[in-house]
Order: sequence, then C-alpha cells, then structure tokens
Amino acid sequence: MPVFNLNLHYFRKVTKLVGPFGLTNALSLIHSFALYWSMTRLSVNINKIATIRNARGGNNPDLVRVALDCERFGAQGITVHPRPDERHIRYQDVLDLSPVVTTEFNIEGNPDDRFIELVKRVKPAQVTLVPDAPDAITSNAGWDTVRHADHLRRLVDTFKADGIRVSIFVDADEKMVDGAKAVGTDRIELYTEPYAAAFATDREAAVAPFVRAAQRAHELGLGLNAGHDLSLDNLRFFNERVPNLDEVSIGHALISDALYYGLENTIQMYLRELA
Repeated sequence: MPVFNLNLHYFRKVTKLVGPFGLTNALSLIHSFALYWSMTRLSVNINKIATIRNARGGNNPDLVRVALDCERFGAQGITVHPRPDERHIRYQDVLDLSPVVTTEFNIEGNPDDRFIELVKRVKPAQVTLVPDAPDAITSNAGWDTVRHADHLRRLVDTFKADGIRVSIFVDADEKMVDGAKAVGTDRIELYTEPYAAAFATDREAAVAPFVRAAQRAHELGLGLNAGHDLSLDNLRFFNERVPNLDEVSIGHALISDALYYGLENTIQMYLRELA
C-alpha cells in the first residue's frame, strides 16, 4: 500500500488543484485508486465462451461482446489461449478482440511459429508461454526452465523486443523460478492445479510450495501470476497466503459459476475474493 507524504509545498499544490472538490474527497479518491492497483487483478479467460459458440457454429455467444461485458463488470484483464486446432479460441478471435479490449490483454499458449507470428502482430499487454501439447485437453504442467533455457531465452527476447511483457508458466518449484529469471522473463505464472486438487485435504500443505515459489520470485524481482483450477472455493485462501500476487487468470470455474449466478454477479464475487 503506497504511503503519501504531504509536505507543505505539496499540500498547497494539491489544495489548489482540487479546488471545490475538496482535499478530503481528493485524498479519499487517491486512496481508493491505490487500493485498486494494489489488489490482485482478475483476468477472465474466455475460452469456454468460445467452446459454447463453436458447438453450434455462428457467433452466439458473441466473444467480443462477452469480453467487453467482463471488463464492464469489473475484470481487469482478458485472457485467451488459442490452440492449433482452434477448438475454442480461433486465431481470428484474437485479431477481433485486440482493438476493443481496453484492459490488459493476455494471450497464452504454446509458442509455435504461428502463435509467435500472431502475438507479434497483435502486441498484447502480456504473452504467457505455456508448454501444452497440441492434443492436450488443458494445460497440465509448467516449463522446465532449466532444460529449455535457450529456447525460452530466444522467445523472451523476441517478444520483449516488441514491447510485450512476458510471463512463463511454471510449477511451484524454486528451481524453475530461478530458471525463469535466468532467461529474462518479466513474470511467472504458477500452475495451480496441484493446489486446487489438494486444497480440500490439507490446504496449508497445498499452498506451502506456492508461498515458497512466490517468495523466491519476489526476491528475484519477478512479477507473479497464477492460474488453473482456481475457484470461489479456494481463491481467497490462496490470495491471502501467497505474497505479492499480481494477477490470477480464471476461466473454467468462473464461466461455470456464471451459468448459475450470472456473469456480472460472478465477476463481482471473484473480485471480492481478491479484495
């Protein structure tokens, strides 16, 4: 939480600037913005919306409209994960979303040649590198950042040259965090499925490796994201225990909850878990 030091000169300048709005109200507004920017941010993964659309063809539900609604309802980012077979997000969807998404646009995926070309064309706020096989139902492991160091370093350099923030999907392993730092990434995204699977049995044991990985990332100056199987059941505990968490990317659970609670209400529910 930022600390605002008001010396006399600054006090007079602020008073003059705020005028009839009032210093108390102005400082309250600044405080609200500071709280907003310090909280863990929610990026909504809209792949499942594309899955529903593709089941019948056509453009219902409209992916662009859903993305804009997610932003309007409070999401601080939109995530898409195009795969080579385009079984949910299509490459054209990414091109359609790029000019209209006003929050952080995050494109994640396995960095094959077509994916690299797409990301360099769109230039999103963030690219998340995920080592998923083309036939994988969903992401199921993080990168071995030591074994694939040379490959990852080339990718990081390629995307950063275009001004794109790079995040690498990793398991909650301090060695993998060290490896991510060594290849020059800006952030890591912790693969949270093991946490979600063990949460009901022993939540403290489940979260412990993520706490250690997060602490190591902070020591190294890496930004920290997390995602996979986070839900209303386990999100608050994870957010409270894992330090310096910048962003969570949530899709399957959030869209499933929206079937019952509605999209706007569901996004607000997730934001409250992160407050």
